[in-house]
Amino acid sequence: MLVDKRIYLASQSSRRRELLRQVGVAYDVLPLRAVAGRMDVIETPLAGEAAPEFVQRMATAKAACGWHAVDTRHLLRFPVLGADTVVELDGAILGKPAVRTEASAMLTRLSGRVHQVHTAVAVQHEDRLELCLSSSSVRFTALDAAAISRYLETGEYLGKAGAYAIQGRAGAFVEHIDGSFSGVMGLPLYETAVLLRAFGLAV
Repeated sequence: MLVDKRIYLASQSSRRRELLRQVGVAYDVLPLRAVAGRMDVIETPLAGEAAPEFVQRMATAKAACGWHAVDTRHLLRFPVLGADTVVELDGAILGKPAVRTEASAMLTRLSGRVHQVHTAVAVQHEDRLELCLSSSSVRFTALDAAAISRYLETGEYLGKAGAYAIQGRAGAFVEHIDGSFSGVMGLPLYETAVLLRAFGLAV
């Protein structure tokens, strides 16, 4: 049982911080950093890797990398939470767009279609690692070029898987969701709470 009821969040995501605060989880941000000119975790799918497997591998890698940082920096040994989110359409993984034109192409593909959002959450403490996966189906309304352009003007798509944030203005694009709203945001609260309780944290 943990004496200090805190975790490290191995993520810079403001959405994940907001969601943890929503359910009363105390945390310190443990950002993954660039080492020798490269990021600690390379977020690139392997050849033939399906979206659910990819997102679970990423969450596990982020938690493990965070725990390595705790170990090597001699930090207080709180559990480390890593998470990753991807959008899947027709078996293809839609990650975070690098430029506006890429974001526009993603939203055009999502227009009037049902897509899947997968969020994996991993928690590591010492040698123990636990993992969960939340998958949701989201149906977008049909979007014309003008609607997509107006949305892109907000800049909300930056850093977002699939080029949209369901908790923001893109919420108006969503006709139906089957699954976890918080999971689509980037941290499924029910599954996360189950994981944290397994490590002795009251959530």
